[in-house]
Amino acid sequence: MEISPYQSLPQIDVKLSLSGTTKRITVPTTISSSALHVACREAFPDELADDARTKIKLILKGKLLDDTTATTSVFPPDIKPKPVPKIVIMLTLTGDVSELNSRRSDPLMRGFENEKQIGVEAKNLYWGPNTAQNRHYKFVRLEPCSWQSFGHRPNSNTPHDYEALRLLEKLSTDPGIKAIMIERELVVNTLGEMDPIDDRLMQKKQQEGACLLGYNTNQGLRIDVKLRPDDLEGFIPYDKLVQTLIHELSHNWVAAHDVLFWANYGQMRVEYLHRHASLAAAGRYVNGRTTASLAGVADLCSGGLKAICNNLLKEVAKEMVQHGVPLDAVAPAIIKRCE
Repeated sequence: MEISPYQSLPQIDVKLSLSGTTKRITVPTTISSSALHVACREAFPDELADDARTKIKLILKGKLLDDTTATTSVFPPDIKPKPVPKIVIMLTLTGDVSELNSRRSDPLMRGFENEKQIGVEAKNLYWGPNTAQNRHYKFVRLEPCSWQSFGHRPNSNTPHDYEALRLLEKLSTDPGIKAIMIERELVVNTLGEMDPIDDRLMQKKQQEGACLLGYNTNQGLRIDVKLRPDDLEGFIPYDKLVQTLIHELSHNWVAAHDVLFWANYGQMRVEYLHRHASLAAAGRYVNGRTTASLAGVADLCSGGLKAICNNLLKEVAKEMVQHGVPLDAVAPAIIKRCE
């Protein structure tokens, strides 16, 4: 009869648990982690015999036992036989591991260690390197509409709130918006996404026959912009979002949609378009495109300040119709800003 080399050593009973099946084996109290891995495979020959197809991990009292340790004992010298130590065996088929590793990673899942790096990359994604917000004049906090669980439901075509956050980041770091914030020394505590489903102010305006695309709370304490259309398919075009944001920034000074408001709005639009036109004239390109092209305002910017002025007068005239403000009352301020 073959005698095990372990029989002359002090022995201890160990419970092994694999997928709901429990077995008890006897091993030396000085057994190493690597030897214990071998003993586990011998205890479950049908499930674990093939080393090439199976990979196992052993967990004892919440601690992972390394299968490469061949010298250090798993159990302490003064271990007591009761209660019987229980070792959980985690089984993984190597084929499943290879298949999982070959899959494309889910863009919605990210590790904590990548969170800070992703934030830095998002800031530089749209407008090129070193385009973060100004350290003094900025939107302090960005808040997407995360409570509606956009993008979580099966067969949903509306973007995830991660995408909404990136869009808010794009707005806040837009060179034209930054120029406005710096020129007028603006600090907005929160730039948020307006709830497109359950916003009470929006619903009230809709009942009155109007369309609410954003609002300003307490003269710039918080600005909310409607990012998604009513059907929730994608986002509203970027250039329209910028118009809404500048509109709400103008409310930092004037609440009513009067001549002073529209004159201020028109001047800020001039500053926005002029900044993008200046970058294009200076040869600033991001992935082969000008920032004006990325912002969707290349047509408005081409032709210099004279073209910007003419385009803005047409744009503002169209927007002021519903408020009964004549273009003649606002045009001088816009023309003066373009000089």
